[in-house]
Amino acid sequence: MDGAGAPPAQPARVESAAAGQAYDTDAIIVGAGPVGLFAVFELGLLDLKAHLVDVLDRPGGQCAELYPEKPIYDIPGLPIVTGQELTDRLLEQIRPFAPTFHLNQMAERLERLPDGRFALTTELGTRITAPVLVIAAGGGSFVPRKPKIEGLEAYEGKSIQYAVRKIESFRGKHVLIAGGGDSALDWTLALAPVAASLTLNHRRDDFRAAPHSVAKMRALVAEGKVKLDISDIKGLKGADGKLDAVIVESKDKGRYELPCDVLLPFYGLTMKLGPIAEFGLNLTENLIPVDTATFQSSEPGIFAIGDINTYPGKLKLILSGFHEAALMSQAAFKIARPGQRLVFLYTTSSSDLQKKLGVA
Repeated sequence: MDGAGAPPAQPARVESAAAGQAYDTDAIIVGAGPVGLFAVFELGLLDLKAHLVDVLDRPGGQCAELYPEKPIYDIPGLPIVTGQELTDRLLEQIRPFAPTFHLNQMAERLERLPDGRFALTTELGTRITAPVLVIAAGGGSFVPRKPKIEGLEAYEGKSIQYAVRKIESFRGKHVLIAGGGDSALDWTLALAPVAASLTLNHRRDDFRAAPHSVAKMRALVAEGKVKLDISDIKGLKGADGKLDAVIVESKDKGRYELPCDVLLPFYGLTMKLGPIAEFGLNLTENLIPVDTATFQSSEPGIFAIGDINTYPGKLKLILSGFHEAALMSQAAFKIARPGQRLVFLYTTSSSDLQKKLGVA
């Protein structure tokens, strides 16, 4: 439930376009997180078609990839909404504009054509041309910090996972969570009621998470519902991608095993800007400075919205990114449709906009 009283949105089916093909559109959006998805809506109201490129295999960005079931409390009109619910609602909202997704592909190369348009090429050879490029890539590509354990790759995606996609998939499992930050503590509290057993492993008995989360975790430990293990992970025990135990070591106990079916290492994320850094933009600490009237970068026709941009007073909030997407779209229209007059309309009163949305 999202607390807004409305029925949950039906997840929109999203298919990735064929890789290695050539496409032409009005706007290319690099990043299919919440801000990139809302940009499709704002552009669509102005009859601008969009193609989205994302290195992940699904829309939603960090919200859907890392925190699909974690509640978000500061989206206007939705007192409580999970990352996946927000993604689903945004996909439903932009469905009338039929955006094209290019998933599992990294934006690799960008060139400006003689006619002033951009040509973006992905690592899979997909080539998209458009007069406008919108970078909505958050902080870049999020890569989980992995434990330095020999043979880790054989268990990844099976017994070792770096995100919780569905809480129910852990029901009845023996779960070992490793880490001492907010993610480790949050998922310890969330999975304890469904797991057959849950052990929280950290190298020291001191945590970087919110104090109230640490207090709740210690209460569960005192009640015997969660085990707390202070040690360093040294190895894995199992076969064919199936974990039997994690080998750990501490000063007091030496080397020993922690039996488990699943290991969830939450050691934080490394953000990599990737090929965007080669797009010829003036970067400030891996962020893109923008003009707050249009959210255009130093390069005409290239806009940056969401966490990837920087300006005086910037707040890294989803709702700030939504505002930036609206102003960006107005400026993008003038580039994509230089001979047309831009008329500002409200969805509540414009029958034309309501027809576009299929609600007239």
